[in-house]
Amino acid sequence: MNRLVTIFGGGGFIGHYVAQALLGAGYRVRIAERHPKNAWRIKSYGNLGQVQFMAADILRPDTVAAAVDGADVVINLVGILAGKFDAVHVQGAAHVAKAAAAAHVGALIQLSAIGADVASASAYGRSKGEGEAAVRAAFPAAIILRPSIVFGPEDNFVNRFAAMAKLPVLPVLRGAAKFQPLFAGDIGHAVVAALGDADHAGKTFELGGPEVLSMRQLNELICHLTGQTPSIIDVPDCMGGLMAKLLGWAPGAPITQDQWLMLQQDNVVAAGALGFAALGIAPQALETVGPRWLVRFRNHGRFAANTPA
Repeated sequence: MNRLVTIFGGGGFIGHYVAQALLGAGYRVRIAERHPKNAWRIKSYGNLGQVQFMAADILRPDTVAAAVDGADVVINLVGILAGKFDAVHVQGAAHVAKAAAAAHVGALIQLSAIGADVASASAYGRSKGEGEAAVRAAFPAAIILRPSIVFGPEDNFVNRFAAMAKLPVLPVLRGAAKFQPLFAGDIGHAVVAALGDADHAGKTFELGGPEVLSMRQLNELICHLTGQTPSIIDVPDCMGGLMAKLLGWAPGAPITQDQWLMLQQDNVVAAGALGFAALGIAPQALETVGPRWLVRFRNHGRFAANTPA
C-alpha cells in the first residue's frame, strides 16, 4: 500500500493513535499541525520515509490546501472543549472538506461526537452538528465518526477523576448521566476499517465502548482501578447547575456552563446507529486497558496490594 493520508490534528491525544493504526496498516502519513514539533514522536511509529510533517492551521485555507495536496485520504481530528467552537468545529471543518473536494482526494473522515446536533442547547454539540453539515455539503461521501467519551493514558477525563479520587470526598456531578466510554486506540482501528471498505463512504458511525456507565458508576470503577476509597457524594443538580453558571467561566473550573448543558443528555450510541460492530471491531473496556496507566494513581503504584491485572 502506498496511499498518503493527511491528518489534521494528528499530534493530539486521539491523533497519535490514529496515526499509529494507519502506519501499522501500511499507509503513509502526513501530520498537519500548527506546531509540527508537537507530533515528532509519531515518526518513530513508522518506517523510514513513512511519516512526514507539515505546518497547517485549519482556520487558514491556504495552509489546508497545501497540506491536502497529493493526499489520497484526508482526516480531520481537530476539536476543542472550550473557546471558539464555530471557528474550529464549523469553519475549520468546512475548510478541510472544501480543500479535500478541490484536491479530488479519495476519502475524507471527519471526527465529530455523540451529541452533535444543530439544535443542541450546548454550543459544543451545536457546533459539532453544524460542522457535520458543512462537511457533508462540501464532500457528500465523507465518513463521520461520532465517539462517546474517549479514554487513554493522555486523556483529561478519566485521569482527572483518578487524581480527584485521592481526596477524602469525591463529589460527582450529574451522577445519573450515562456514557459509553471507549479507548482511543479503538478509534484508530475504526479509521482503518472505515477506509478499508468503499461501502462506508457517506456513512456516520457512532462509537461507544462495550459498557454503558453512569457518571457515578464510572467514578466507582476508577476508584476500584486505582485502589482509592473516597466517600462518593452526588451533587444535587440545583447545586451543580449553579456552580456551572457562577464559576464555569473561571480557569480550571470543575465544569463550564456549556459542559453542564451537554450533561443533560446521555452520551451513548443511539439505537439502530452504525457502530463498531459494523466496522468489525470489538471495543475494549476501561477495566481491561485502564490498569496499564491508572496504576500511577495507586498509593504505592505498582507495588500496591491487589493491583488489577
